[in-house]
Amino acid sequence: MERTGPDGWWRVRKLDDGVTWIDEPNLHDFYRCNVWHVRGRTGDMLVDSGMGVVSLREWVPLVTERPLQAVASHTHFDHIGCHHEFDCRLCHAAEAEMMRSPTRRATLADPYVQDDIFVRMPPAPYQSATYEVRSAPATRLLWDGDVVDLGDRHFEVIHTPGHSPGGIALWEARTGILFAGDLVYDGPLIEDAYHSNAADYRRSMERLYDLPVRVVHAGHYPSYGRERHRQIIGDWLKAKEKA
Repeated sequence: MERTGPDGWWRVRKLDDGVTWIDEPNLHDFYRCNVWHVRGRTGDMLVDSGMGVVSLREWVPLVTERPLQAVASHTHFDHIGCHHEFDCRLCHAAEAEMMRSPTRRATLADPYVQDDIFVRMPPAPYQSATYEVRSAPATRLLWDGDVVDLGDRHFEVIHTPGHSPGGIALWEARTGILFAGDLVYDGPLIEDAYHSNAADYRRSMERLYDLPVRVVHAGHYPSYGRERHRQIIGDWLKAKEKA
């Protein structure tokens, strides 16, 4: 398979509300994590950091311009690969050990990371068989109700276990922005990972359903608004009731 150079790995798109959408277009849609950069008055926030096969700090200068808090929505391989590049690293306490010791099984690199997840392969010497996430111990542990403070912007931590035990969403009530991680997005959801929990998943979905969201920036696939948010979760809940 063709390889791409590091200069072609990251894609950067500015959205409204001081949010920038960063992703890795050389991965197929299902495996492509959304990395969200949020501008604040006293510093910035990064939600997730991609696979880590090409440096985010080196190739996306935006993330180095100001003090930055790198938040992990959860600790699967496609979301924390570049977290080791940042000094300030935040994750929920339930997944702190996976940040510190990210084995292939714990991060789901095994079984998902194979050559066929790519449209074009990462630069040499990358090899899927030896891919691993680097250790990035959390410098701040998050709990439900905590706040990530950017000076003029405040994101409430909502613990959303189900997809993984320490999954979180980040909610800015003032603007109606929700960063939803991998609990809910506009595509096929993963509910059967080795540490997924069906009862937790349902409770987390019910909790997010009634939030007065204006826009949802999720872990995968494009962002969407309140009507689609309620439709996705409503249809999911109805399907569970019939199962």
